[in-house]
Amino acid sequence: MSSSGGVTQLDGLEMLLTDPVSTCLSPAVYNMICELGFERKANHAINTIVCEGGEIYWETITKHVQYKESDHNVDYIKSVRSLGHLCESVHLHLQSFTTEQFQDLFMMWFSWTNCSEIFAEMFYALKSSHTTAISLCLMKLTSCLERALGDVFLLVGKDCPFLLRDLLASQELATIFGQSEMDVLKVFIGSPSGLNLRNILWHGFASPQEIPVKYSSMLLFLTAGLGQLLKNYLLQTQSTLVHRSCVSFTNLQELHVFPDLNHELVSLAEKLVINSGIVLRTMLPFWITALTSFKQNRYADCVILLLPQLESGLRLLFTTVNKCPSRLMTAEMLAKELNNEAINQLPLVLGESGMAFLWDFLNHQEGPRIRDHLSHGEIRLNDFPREIANSILAFSITLLCRFSKDDIAVIKERTVLEPLMSCAKSYCSQFHPVAKLRKQIMKCMESINLWSDLPMVPEQQVQDVARSEEDISAVPWICMTADISALLQPYLSQNVTLLDDPLNSLSTEKLLTELCSKHVCVLFCPRPVLEIVVVLRQISTQFHQVLSQVISVCETRYMQWMNKSLRSRQRNNYLRMRRSIKLLSPVLQLILIFIALELVHIHTACEKNPPEHQQYLKFLKMILRYMENLVTHTSAGKNKWEEAMELTRKASINIRTFLEKRQTLVQLAQ
Repeated sequence: MSSSGGVTQLDGLEMLLTDPVSTCLSPAVYNMICELGFERKANHAINTIVCEGGEIYWETITKHVQYKESDHNVDYIKSVRSLGHLCESVHLHLQSFTTEQFQDLFMMWFSWTNCSEIFAEMFYALKSSHTTAISLCLMKLTSCLERALGDVFLLVGKDCPFLLRDLLASQELATIFGQSEMDVLKVFIGSPSGLNLRNILWHGFASPQEIPVKYSSMLLFLTAGLGQLLKNYLLQTQSTLVHRSCVSFTNLQELHVFPDLNHELVSLAEKLVINSGIVLRTMLPFWITALTSFKQNRYADCVILLLPQLESGLRLLFTTVNKCPSRLMTAEMLAKELNNEAINQLPLVLGESGMAFLWDFLNHQEGPRIRDHLSHGEIRLNDFPREIANSILAFSITLLCRFSKDDIAVIKERTVLEPLMSCAKSYCSQFHPVAKLRKQIMKCMESINLWSDLPMVPEQQVQDVARSEEDISAVPWICMTADISALLQPYLSQNVTLLDDPLNSLSTEKLLTELCSKHVCVLFCPRPVLEIVVVLRQISTQFHQVLSQVISVCETRYMQWMNKSLRSRQRNNYLRMRRSIKLLSPVLQLILIFIALELVHIHTACEKNPPEHQQYLKFLKMILRYMENLVTHTSAGKNKWEEAMELTRKASINIRTFLEKRQTLVQLAQ
């Protein structure tokens, strides 16, 4: 199967296209969500659930939670069956309210969530009976509720659990709200054995029609009830609920990787969705609403709807290319291998660029982790960046195009898609540790360039220094850098000659730019590779700290010199520093070149046996210790330049010795 895109990738989809899937829910989950809660038809008197003033009677609700006799854990099947008719009564009761009545009775009880507008929006959706809007609001409600419950947890706890099920199972929340009340929430959103409404929506398993509206009404109702319980707790304990800050995206330029989507492209996407091989018919309303949301500048809504559908579409593709249709209801798609250790074909179909985008935006710890932050309620929805929505939607459109049922010639005629397809095909990871190391290398180089622009004290103001002594002290350094340069030279391109160039920063920058532009596979990096990258990044971090400190100290001391505020000892130390950095600069540039060379050949690490790997890590950690000590000695508080140069001398000898043993990655690659 081709990984370059086109109709050849659709061959395996033919079966699913002619025999469409009716649901992505397993039989057990479908029964839990769509059937169990409808088995009992009895009506429940609403005045036993809530009083006219809006106070919720939790005892009436909690008595419907059933427990197993064997271990006293929640019996989710019996609980859903018992709670079903009660949810229906709550739903009908909320439906009977006007907007004003709902606001008067309940809106005050949502303030503890710090996003009352989401609950008002849910009420409006329930009144409209628009299933897609209700599902969207339910996704927003569950994420907001989770974030608010985490804030409540921190009233008495320290480390808030990352997973909602662990949060709901915590003793801290049971102490504040009550164990029975938490068990009610577990039935709806806290356990894979229950209704699990949050997860089946956020992971793209449920279509809009498969989420009974009464469960959304019940969660709205329960959230108000939690607000009432919390108010009592805060009054009793004289506590104040503090909300954690939301996540903000600082460098949106990195996340704006596709051309801006215009009306023509979004309209074309609506046609592609209808005729796409990776969009189930039952999920079409989600896609159409996502596109509409983008056109209406509701960017958070657009992405909240798109992410689960991307997952659903990729899961469909995964099960097709790997010939495992039964896994449509359970599959984790982006792993390297299947459970039977066979190679997962999906990454081959998507290509390295497609996988890189998905990992960058969804998984990498230093990336935006859009789904994590959205689904856990960590982003302020009203301020969601257009740049991110544009990238997610544009990438989705490229997938719709690649796996369209249209003839390839028809698609190619749509030249408006070409810029998007080109960007998708050429995308390179920005947030993988390898990509981050590249950026660190170039950031260090930028700082080295600044060294040459540091202000110089006029020569006539500098006391006479014995030139011969300065030249003699420089000889060992020149020899050392020449030795290391000679050892690195064979691994550089022919147009770069370190020996002929006294390592001026401009030539080094050109070389590093060339090395950092070389392709390094970042998909499924083995553990030895990642271990080395971690240490190289630590070295680079300390490296940049040294460079920044030198710049800061130089600028400060220069101003003090010109203002004649330096004492005699400080003036001598300043001159010593200026002489030292002239010798230090070539050594640091060589270390930076070495790091870049090792990065280019990073996968050679897999050829080392365990003892060799450990020996190599020991060598890198020696460089790391050198950099850490250099940070200390070059700080404004220490400013110990003789010690710094002695550290550099010893580190240079160790680097030269290791290179002579031909144990580096670049040497092993040869």
